[in-house]
Amino acid sequence: MIARLEGNVLYKSPEYAILNVNGVGYQVFIPLSTFYELPEADSPVSLHTYTHLREDVLQLYGFKTMAEKIMFMSLISISGIGPKLAVNILSGIGVAELEQAILSGDISRIISIPGVGKKTAERMVIELRDKIGKKTPESYPATIPVTAENRRLYADAVSALVNLGYKKAAAEAAMAKVERENKGLFSLEELLKQVLKVMSRL
Repeated sequence: MIARLEGNVLYKSPEYAILNVNGVGYQVFIPLSTFYELPEADSPVSLHTYTHLREDVLQLYGFKTMAEKIMFMSLISISGIGPKLAVNILSGIGVAELEQAILSGDISRIISIPGVGKKTAERMVIELRDKIGKKTPESYPATIPVTAENRRLYADAVSALVNLGYKKAAAEAAMAKVERENKGLFSLEELLKQVLKVMSRL
């Protein structure tokens, strides 16, 4: 399997790039996030790659960051998501925002990506939430510092809202919005007030 390519850019487009690696031109399909980071033609570049092999097809998919590649591989492990759709998903949402949407169960944000239906979005949340939740605090994509105390606070707030009759997915989506918009830490009471304000606008 080809896991990394280093060479000069021969051609680039929003769909794919061609890299000259020791005289061989490799066509590499890329998400928009990687396209934006590619240098001009004849400039050197290094991409993390995934080799997709079927009976009649061998395709390379390239990513500027390892985080993109890891998310791509997680996405294609889900039934109904192939490499093309996985690249499309990463073109429509950044890795950090996608992780937040999955963790919070924000189905509406996920299905806003072209090509992703409700059932696919639900599978993404179900199958990837635990995997993403096990990431270390240093790699967690939140604006508020993520500590064990914060996680307990967020979980307590969601639990309280569910006990009040709110749907868990809606509570988690509102919680994610509060996390993104506020860098300060809250008491449970203040956090509940902020989340309820957001839910009233949803």
